[in-house]
This record gives sequence, structure tokens and C-alpha cells, in this order.
Amino acid sequence: MNSILSPIFERRAVKVFDPVEIPGSVRDQILNAARVAPSSFNMQPYRFYWVESPSARSMAARLCHGQKPAETASALVVAVADIGSLRATADSQLEWMRSSGASDAKLRDYQRTAKIGRVIFMPGPFGIFGAFKWVLFRLLNLWKAIGMPPVFRHDIFKWAVKSTSLACENLMIAAEALGLNTCPMEGFDGRRLSKLLGLSPRVHEIVMVIAIGKRSALHVDNPQWRRPLEATVTYL
Repeated sequence: MNSILSPIFERRAVKVFDPVEIPGSVRDQILNAARVAPSSFNMQPYRFYWVESPSARSMAARLCHGQKPAETASALVVAVADIGSLRATADSQLEWMRSSGASDAKLRDYQRTAKIGRVIFMPGPFGIFGAFKWVLFRLLNLWKAIGMPPVFRHDIFKWAVKSTSLACENLMIAAEALGLNTCPMEGFDGRRLSKLLGLSPRVHEIVMVIAIGKRSALHVDNPQWRRPLEATVTYL
């Protein structure tokens, strides 16, 4: 098998880990792999919380309902969709473009795109502006093919969760490639875990918690089943 593809096909959800220390250099490679995942408009609407100190990890594991992967992992990564970071991210990218010597035309084009994005993504108080935009785009769709942007807050969160999930997959494949194993978990007390991390429900939503460590001999892989290609893919 191609060496690049091997971590993808070898990755499994490991349920029991042996206690190992994850060096800072390995940790940073894993997180950097997550950071470079593709995201809509390059807005990177996510944050990752690397939980490795024994006390914080113990508290987080309890809020993951005491699942074995959470209790035995060397670290837990809490992946959070963050819709409160959009403007700061756009400003940072603009500053990077300036420092990289981008032309005035490209800077103006990016500023215009960012401004349009802020208008489209702004739901307004009580979602009033979002409702207006929903009606407007529906009317436009009667005359031309047009996508429906995320106009309400729950749609914006859904949009951010997609990018966060792409980054999570990068993170897990990178861990596998570096000799570690992972287990993504959706079972957790979102309210209490958000409070532990100091998150705001207005702009943050926990997407998943990923346990990271070294596969224990106590873990036994069950036979893996996936639908066959012809049941999953349609060729046109």
C-alpha cells in the first residue's frame, strides 16, 4: 500500500491506551496538520484544546462519561467550532497579505470579499437580518441557480462544524502517521465541558473530543466493515 495512504486505512478507534508521554514536537506536528485542513473562505472557524495535565484530563474524562478511551488517553483534544473568530481571522489574513507583498488590487479584492462575507454571515438581533436574507436568496433562486448561504446562527454553526470536522480528520491521520492512535468521541456533557474550557454557547460549539495515546495490548480490533464501493459511490 502507498505509504501516504497507510495511516488512513490503518486508523481505528482505539478503546484502551497505554500511558505514554507525547513529546511537544509530536504534539505540535499533529496540531499543525489539523491547522492546515481546508476550510470555507479559509476562515478556519475552529479552536482545539489540548488537555494533557493529569487534573484537567481527569475532569474532562469524567465529562466524557468515563469512557475508557478518555480515561486511558495520554491527551484529549476538544475540537470546538468557533464562529466568534471570523472577523479576527479575516483581519489576520489581510495583515499577512500586506506583509507578504500582495498587490493593492488583491488587498482590495480580499477586503471586498471579507466585507460581503460578514454581511452574509451576520444573522442580526433575534435573527431578523437572517430571515430577510433567507427570503432574498429564495427569491433569487427562482430566477437563477444559487446556493443558500448560512444566514441563521444554527446554519453558521453547521457551516463551522464542517470545517472543524475536516481539521479533526487531518489531526487523527497525522497522529496515526506519527505512531499514535486516536478515538473520536461524541459522548460528552457539552454544557459542563464548555464551562470547564471557558467557552461561550453564543459563539462556540464542541464538535467532538479526540482521545490520543498509544494503543494498549488490551485493545482488540473488531473486524472492520464498510459498505462496498458500489454501494457508496455513484459514477455519472
